[in-house]
Amino acid sequence: MDAVAVRGPKAPKDPIKKKPFFFIMQGKEIYGTPQPDGRGIQFIYESDGRLIDAARLSGNITDDYMLSLLKTTEGFRKMVHSIGVSVSGRVKEEKVRFVFQMYGATQSDPTSTQITLDFEMDGMERVINMSDVDWKESDREPGQIRFEFPTPGIQASVDVRFYLNNGFVAPIQPMESMVDFGSKGYSEMISRSLMQLGNTARLEKVLQKAGKGEDVTLGFIGGSITQGAGAIPIHEKCYPRAFAKEFERKYANGGKVTLLKAGVGGTPSELGMVRFERDVLRSGVRKPDMIVIEFAVNDEGDETKGVCYESLVRKALALPWKPAVVLLFAVFSFDWNLQDRLGPVGVRYDIPMVSILDAVSPQFNLLPEDGRVISKNQFFYDVYHPSNLGHQIMSDCLIHLMDEVNGNATSLDTGIDETELSRIQPVIGADFENVELIDRHELPRLKKKYHVSLLEEGSFNDTDKELQMVEMDDKIEPVPEFPYNWAHIPGSEVAGEKTSFKMKITCSKLLLLFKDSGSQIYGTAEVFVDDKKVMDADPLKVGWTHCNAVILFNDKKAASHIVEIKMAEGMEDKRFTILGFGAVV
Repeated sequence: MDAVAVRGPKAPKDPIKKKPFFFIMQGKEIYGTPQPDGRGIQFIYESDGRLIDAARLSGNITDDYMLSLLKTTEGFRKMVHSIGVSVSGRVKEEKVRFVFQMYGATQSDPTSTQITLDFEMDGMERVINMSDVDWKESDREPGQIRFEFPTPGIQASVDVRFYLNNGFVAPIQPMESMVDFGSKGYSEMISRSLMQLGNTARLEKVLQKAGKGEDVTLGFIGGSITQGAGAIPIHEKCYPRAFAKEFERKYANGGKVTLLKAGVGGTPSELGMVRFERDVLRSGVRKPDMIVIEFAVNDEGDETKGVCYESLVRKALALPWKPAVVLLFAVFSFDWNLQDRLGPVGVRYDIPMVSILDAVSPQFNLLPEDGRVISKNQFFYDVYHPSNLGHQIMSDCLIHLMDEVNGNATSLDTGIDETELSRIQPVIGADFENVELIDRHELPRLKKKYHVSLLEEGSFNDTDKELQMVEMDDKIEPVPEFPYNWAHIPGSEVAGEKTSFKMKITCSKLLLLFKDSGSQIYGTAEVFVDDKKVMDADPLKVGWTHCNAVILFNDKKAASHIVEIKMAEGMEDKRFTILGFGAVV
């Protein structure tokens, strides 16, 4: 028999030289959050400068012209030749859909371009050429990236590169090294976070309770970082959950540690002080032993410049069971927070304060050989929110505070009490420390106290169920904020009834809580107090579904007022949602 020649593989063609590129995501963790239709989706918003920030953080882009091109779809198409996407998952045969959506006149414009690609999570890069995309005339700006999974709960890691057209040059792309959690540099970085130890009596009480094997409840209130934004998955890797687990491991002597997480994205302490009783205390059902307050990157828009924040701090300090109160100052990627404005509150009441800015920002600009522990790209998920590593560092900073208290437990007193608190003059102001939420649910309970008469619901007689959704505690299933609302929904009016919402109330201070939206079906409402117009409430200003709090009046003495809310002229066929009110006697 003639020998059969065994042929080796033919030589592969030379690889095509790739165009220069930069990352907008590198090793980014994603998680399929459950959706009503049974799928899992990771949303990554790129509008309003977020894509520019991603190019800076992940892609090392510093050229102002290149960054400016990312503001619009037209500029994006001018610069970007193709998009490279790779997804690595636990099961490489698992399918994922990549979606890059442009925004048109609105976020929900159905005529805008959606670049899509279905592939497996095997870590191989797939490249989408922009010349193959059917671009739409309505495109205005790069809007959002989505990773869509057939089922929820899938976790993966992604890289996304922008390959450039001829004439554009990309800088050398940073390839990250591992963070050494056991290094001296890491320990020194964490120790810098202790901004003020303060009076540790209340924290000592928490540690003593845990040490005795008793159950401990940990409460957190803040914005999107406390909600867990940037953590993948959000309910497991967020800093409150990481802290609760480490506290239980390190300090709980057989007792249960319960987590009360009440972070709401995009909201300041102006809203936090109103929802405190419901979201943290759970309407009096819960009594947290420790309360962490995190609003240092959310309060720039607080119209009181700190009065609402100090009001919230005093509200927590005044609770009769004397919980420990800790002020936590998160940080944005441009090395900014409001600790200079809000820190004096902690000084005034001698409260422990932890600064993430003080911990991480000094080392960001160092080279690894000069002492950098973690890069900005590693710490931040996007320009505003920490990654899993960032959340872990935030947890470690809080644990460091507990370690310091545990190692230096000397306080004999029980900390500031309600009587002492009443004698302390606010450093900024405390106008709203006794603010209470009034909505459909709370109205019967507070009706007598505030002499509330709901004169007429008018056309605001419906209930809006499409609300800002928040992952609370250690759960992944989101719950709606302010579900007991008054909604103007065209078509729900009762024939012959007046259309205005009118309420008579006796109070010294009043806030309106209303729903923001990115949908054009919502419109502006006019707000009147005692027949005087005080504001136009425009739910489209922010551009996404979100809770908004605004002060209608802030007087020294209580008086009877009539509040009227009605749709602005020409807006009668639009929607508007009154989430509730915040009132002070």
